[in-house]
Amino acid sequence: MFLWSIADGWPAPRLFPSSFTTARWASVLADDGLAVALFNSFFIAVVVTAATALLALPTAWAMARFPFRLKRLVEIFVLAPMIVPGLVVAIGIGKVFLKIGLSYSILGVILVQIVGTLPLMIRLLTATLEGIPTELINAARSLGAGTTSIILHIILPLAVPGLLAGSLLSFIGSFEEFEKSFIVGAPVVQTLPIRLYMYLDPYAMQIPLASIVAFILLMPALAVFVLAGRVVRDDIMAAGMGKI
Repeated sequence: MFLWSIADGWPAPRLFPSSFTTARWASVLADDGLAVALFNSFFIAVVVTAATALLALPTAWAMARFPFRLKRLVEIFVLAPMIVPGLVVAIGIGKVFLKIGLSYSILGVILVQIVGTLPLMIRLLTATLEGIPTELINAARSLGAGTTSIILHIILPLAVPGLLAGSLLSFIGSFEEFEKSFIVGAPVVQTLPIRLYMYLDPYAMQIPLASIVAFILLMPALAVFVLAGRVVRDDIMAAGMGKI
């Protein structure tokens, strides 16, 4: 991919490009449209990750701690967006958003992406919260701890593995999301995957430019996991990822 981005001619069957140039990198990086798409992707991914965590935590707590009838059916319903193909989900939600005025907006893209990231976050947090001993919560209550104290000092610290693992996967999933963002937001809302699709138009395919955008799209995903591996302890990440 990187070789394609700097290739100045790569005829078959040559193993490597015949010559190299950085002119395409300069033109792409100077493109204001790419800067807007990059900002949109980062902004949307951060908001989607935060909103997903906030929405998933109470839902996962209810799924993990409260027995109720038809619980299995509710679990299947929560996981439905992961089971149904993303394009089908995007078309269905896109039609609804078009009627209520959320299409072609940042808010609409954020909401449709949350539909895709929420099930996995709920699944991770549910498995994590199921492992919190009930005796620990009862002991805290017997010592006078209120609901807020229990949440802040017991539940949230013990839910860190699931939150970290789910947040990482939610951020990467949002940053690289194409189908839902394209159906709901394009062409008004531009993200890096949508920009990449434009360069891969079969009627005007621009492989070197597409390679540059794909390379830029790949970097945040690698950076997130490398930084997480250096900053977060292995046992915490293993505990979180192991809940999948």
